[in-house]
Amino acid sequence: MNPLFNLEELDRKTAVDTIGLTGKNILSVDQFDTELISKIFDRAREMRAMVNTVGGVDLLKGRVLAALFYEPSTRTSSSFIAAMERLGGSVIPITQGVKFSSVSKGETLADTVRTLEQYADAIVLRHPQVGAANLAGDYAHIPVLNAGDGAGEHPTQALLDLFTIREELGTLNGLKVAMIGDLKNGRTVHSLTKLLLHYNVSLRFVSPEILRMPLKIMNKVIDAGVNIRETHDVADVIENADVLYVTRVQKERFGDLAQYEEVKDHYVITSELIERAKEKMIIMHPLPRVGEIHYAVDNDPRAAYFRQVKNGMYIRMALLAAVLGEA
Repeated sequence: MNPLFNLEELDRKTAVDTIGLTGKNILSVDQFDTELISKIFDRAREMRAMVNTVGGVDLLKGRVLAALFYEPSTRTSSSFIAAMERLGGSVIPITQGVKFSSVSKGETLADTVRTLEQYADAIVLRHPQVGAANLAGDYAHIPVLNAGDGAGEHPTQALLDLFTIREELGTLNGLKVAMIGDLKNGRTVHSLTKLLLHYNVSLRFVSPEILRMPLKIMNKVIDAGVNIRETHDVADVIENADVLYVTRVQKERFGDLAQYEEVKDHYVITSELIERAKEKMIIMHPLPRVGEIHYAVDNDPRAAYFRQVKNGMYIRMALLAAVLGEA
């Protein structure tokens, strides 16, 4: 049991919404500054203590979340569902079964959102098109949380990634963060990069030429004056990285499968490779992995990706409690 956990205090904080997100959409990491991030992290720690102590509470009893997933999802969908249920709420799951909903009949996203808001208090949306979450937010009269819009953004993933770095390494400043793999299509690295610009970090982008970080993101990094370097070789970053953030090559984003075959196995993190890494560093991955990290690496204490997964539930509990709190 965690002696720092106090259910009455957590209930009071949620009731007065000390974070300041009541009724608001969560669409982009551009919404967050360091003060707000710190508040969310504090609440996530309280949620972790609560789960470890009593498992769940009734903070959101009577509230309903509509989980609307137009793309496959394991971690994001299940963590949002678990987060809502641990807070005492319930879920309308339109996840892997979206093809069996009225979407298959040609219903527009706008009409689906306007229908679901008749039943739910918030909507979490994953969609293959960039900007879909913003569109849903324009039509909905209840909070919309972006769970990934194509190759655009994934703000809740970025928050849990940042939280993981903070909890694992004890700071968000003075770190060298290396991002590896599909940086062109990886919405997780797009969002995390933008969040990291709030802190004193150095960034290393490692990818094949055709999967480089988009120019729009690169310009933001340059404008922020952050120390940055691009390379095609993991060997250039492995010895100095504090964070090795690995991503899969996203087959579903390729129009030309021959190009995918050329780069799909470009980077593979092995036990032999990480022998060259710092003793105190972490390896992260938004998952799923498709061969880019050997299973033998899982036994290394620096492999943080499954702890990262668990942190997703705590961050999403904090956000759901905030957007559905009573001001």
